[in-house]
Amino acid sequence: MRLRLILSSACLAGLFVFVTGAEMAAWATPLNVKPEEAFKQAFPQVPAESITPTDIKGLYEVVSGMRIFYYYQEKDYIFRGEILQKDGKSLTAERHGELAAKAAKSLPLEKAVKIGDGKKVVIEITDPDCPFCRTASAYLAKRTDLTRYVFFAALAHPAAINKIHYILGAENRKQAYEEMMSGKEIPQPAPVAAEPIKSLAGEHLAWAKKIGIQGTPTFFINGRMVVGADTKKLDQLLKD
Repeated sequence: MRLRLILSSACLAGLFVFVTGAEMAAWATPLNVKPEEAFKQAFPQVPAESITPTDIKGLYEVVSGMRIFYYYQEKDYIFRGEILQKDGKSLTAERHGELAAKAAKSLPLEKAVKIGDGKKVVIEITDPDCPFCRTASAYLAKRTDLTRYVFFAALAHPAAINKIHYILGAENRKQAYEEMMSGKEIPQPAPVAAEPIKSLAGEHLAWAKKIGIQGTPTFFINGRMVVGADTKKLDQLLKD
C-alpha cells in the first residue's frame, strides 16, 4: 500500500526543539532500545498512551490524549501531520475517529436529550444554528428505528447557546429540540435559563472537547464516527 506522510516542521504544542547534524547524531536513541523506552528517554515531558509501528519502516504512531503524531526513533524526530493513501484517504483521521468513538462510550447518556426508543443507537453532537446539523437532524428524524442521544457544542455559532439553554430547560426537550433544529426562534418572552441549565450546557461542551470534537455535526454509530451531514455514510452505518 503506497502512503504519503504530510509533515509539519513546526513544534508540537511548543514542547519540542528539532536539531540536526552532529547534535542529533549524538542525541539519537540506539535502535536496540524499544520504541516506548526510546520515546520516553527522548521526550520525558510528553505522555504517551500508546506507541505502535506504522506501515512506514521505523516510523511509529504515538497517541497522547486525543492527539496523534509520529515518532522516528532513528533520529528522535517527532512529526505532526497526516498519513494519506494515494486515493487521498487520511489514515490519521481514521485513527482519530477510532479514538473519539472509544472515548464517546464514556459520555453520560443520561444527561443528553433522548429522542426515540429504537434499537439502533446514535450519539449526536450538534449545534442548533448549524445548517449542516439541521440537515442531518431532518434526515434522522424520518427514521423510527433510532434512539438518539443529543449533546450540544456551539463551536462555530456561540450565539446558539441561548437555544441550547432553551432546549435543555424545556419541559419537553424533544419538542424544543425539533423546534430549534427546524429554524424556529425561541418563543418570546424568552425564558431565563437557570444556573443548573447553564451548567449542563457547559458540561455538554466540555465533554465534546474532551473526546476531540472539532466540528458539528458529529455522530457515533456502532463504534464509528461520522463528521458532517454525510447522510450516505449515516445510512450505511445504520444498515450494518
